[in-house]
Amino acid sequence: MSHDRVGPRAVTRPVVFLAAGLLALPLLTACGEEDEAGKPLAGPDTAPAARGRIADGGTLRWAVDAVPETFNTFQADAGAGTARVVQAVLPSLYRLDANGRPERNADYLESAKIVDREPKQVVVYKLHQQAVWSDGREIGAADFAAQWRALSGKDSAYWTARNAGYDRIEKVERGASDLEVRVTFGRPYADWKSLFSPLYPKQVTGTPDAFNDGARRQLGITAGPFALRGVDREHGEVTLARSPRWWGRAAKLERVVLRAVPRDQRLKALLDGELDLAEIDPDQARRISLAARDGGRALTQGPGAGLTPAGALRSWAVAHGSDEEAAAEEGTAREQRRTALARYAAQQSALRGFQLRRSLEPAHTQLALNGSRGPLADERVRRAVARALHRGDLAGLVLKPLGLPVEPVGSHLALAGQAAYADNSGALGGEDTKEARALLADAGWVRGGPVEEEAGEKEKAEEAGAGAGGSEDLEDAAGAEDEDDDGTYIVGEDDKPGVGEGGEPRTGRRADEEVARGLTRNDRQLTREQAQQGGAPGAYAPKGTAAPAGTPDGPLAKGGKALSLRFVLPSGPGSEHLRAVGERISRMLARVGIRTRTTKVPDDSYFKDHVANGQYDLALYSWPASAYPATDARPVYAKPVPAADGSLSIEQNYTRIGTDRIDQLFDQAVTTLDEDEAVSLIRKADARIWAAAGSIPLYQRPQLTAARAGLANAGAFGLRTPVYEDMGFLRKAPARAPDPAAARTR
Repeated sequence: MSHDRVGPRAVTRPVVFLAAGLLALPLLTACGEEDEAGKPLAGPDTAPAARGRIADGGTLRWAVDAVPETFNTFQADAGAGTARVVQAVLPSLYRLDANGRPERNADYLESAKIVDREPKQVVVYKLHQQAVWSDGREIGAADFAAQWRALSGKDSAYWTARNAGYDRIEKVERGASDLEVRVTFGRPYADWKSLFSPLYPKQVTGTPDAFNDGARRQLGITAGPFALRGVDREHGEVTLARSPRWWGRAAKLERVVLRAVPRDQRLKALLDGELDLAEIDPDQARRISLAARDGGRALTQGPGAGLTPAGALRSWAVAHGSDEEAAAEEGTAREQRRTALARYAAQQSALRGFQLRRSLEPAHTQLALNGSRGPLADERVRRAVARALHRGDLAGLVLKPLGLPVEPVGSHLALAGQAAYADNSGALGGEDTKEARALLADAGWVRGGPVEEEAGEKEKAEEAGAGAGGSEDLEDAAGAEDEDDDGTYIVGEDDKPGVGEGGEPRTGRRADEEVARGLTRNDRQLTREQAQQGGAPGAYAPKGTAAPAGTPDGPLAKGGKALSLRFVLPSGPGSEHLRAVGERISRMLARVGIRTRTTKVPDDSYFKDHVANGQYDLALYSWPASAYPATDARPVYAKPVPAADGSLSIEQNYTRIGTDRIDQLFDQAVTTLDEDEAVSLIRKADARIWAAAGSIPLYQRPQLTAARAGLANAGAFGLRTPVYEDMGFLRKAPARAPDPAAARTR
């Protein structure tokens, strides 16, 4: 599982009111002359090249997480692999540009526009004259109509995961010619450009049986630069071949092979010549960057920069399930060092044949606060959590070592560059520990009161105190308590990660774990600064230091219960940086007296069993961005409502926090046909979401891709939709003929 990849299924195109006077919302008006959306923080990094420089032919071997369970993107188990195939083989009337905004796909559409607004919205699509399915039939109104009926929600025999937008259509019919499709809406729909992308042939959508089962394992009829030629589930491969029926610019590649390779095995697959393109994790990216250091693309910051011979040995030993300390005890350390260094050098030499291409994914990582229970049901406590966070520091922890722009995300509903983006974080406010403490005090959480320990907590506290020299407040000082055996990180230790006594490098598993967490001396010294800035007296002092006389000590408490939040994090490989962010958040919360109990759970149960079920107080996960937030984001922030069976219907709102006003703004945005008004309404909704403090956007997720040198128009795509027909390998420069004159002078 890749860095920070644990999260809900991508949105496939994938109860608290604010107390009056407590919060001043920013001016919520339409944007002025300056476009608040700005530009993307990082553009595509794909080694762009003109088509004339690209060779004709070749096979691109591209890593995916898994072979798709279905090729029907409208089914619940469709995933990223489904989207990758569909983008290459089926029509998309609109795709996203480098700013993440919809643009007409001229290979399928000559034009599309609203021709009537009253009494009903009517959109007319004029199709490309040569647009045909792979069986030779023209793409036309029958395909549009079949897809509308399948996705309208009126026939439950169709197993669909979503019908947003299609449920607003009243009828689909042929226009003035076979090349025109006329769509009439029963209710206005602002996001009409999201529809019919992708478009399936009527053979897939015409009947429930065909829709439910026909496109799960194969796509016999396609209409793209590539066609689906083979699916080998046993060996984890999907083969796409250049389509002879394609009327647009011919695909440069002969084939694209999508190969399922686990993320932790991709570096080896690259070295073994099995892959040409793969999204990779930061540690793997660091190896490639180090190999290319002479080319000026090395990562100069972070734990992996400047790897020493001892570090090379450690890297090799960890990768091969060995332990250099055990090897030394067996008397083989010297030989193992030679072997490790030789192998490492050979690998680094081979990695010079790849390039690291980096951008930012169309997704952001957020801190989710479960508002359905416990202390976080009080909006003042949620806001205190938010005001305790330095979002810039959290973004820097992840992005700075990767050489990516360090900028916190300012919107829940869009990313920088997209039309609806504006930084609305001012509706909640930035880091202010004094304000956070005041909010907690106003909510009744104070120090010095009696605390009733929950069952099992007393024993844990006694064990922690015994292990720390009897300091009863040590756990409180840390602010974070691990509930597993991965190790408890105690704020206030002075040892530098990876460094032992006398400043000598410390090796072994502990050093590797500290480096993976990105811990620095500044992090550890931060606790003393926090104490000086008004943190809990004595909480961050060296062991044995007494609190100032007359100052209440102990945890924040209310009604005999300590303020303690359960922080759930994934434990699997590839989530190290997410856990590092969680640990930094815990230390930030400790400054204002909020304790966290960190539970690390397996990746496969993290979201399903904990986040979705509401078994958490704090959690970190990512949401994908959408070019159509009025449609796609509404279920994520909709106010939970009681269901018929007495349960709470939350849709995709896993924080369980929403308001009627937010719902109203989404409803207005999705029905207005004025694009500027829709943007203004989405920004207003975002400001209200910030104010509710149910989730705190932190940073746009890094996108790191290893690409074989010479591969053009592919890599880290950022917000842009890949253009498959332009991908390929650069032509080899012709060999220079020998210079006769130079030969005569030798």
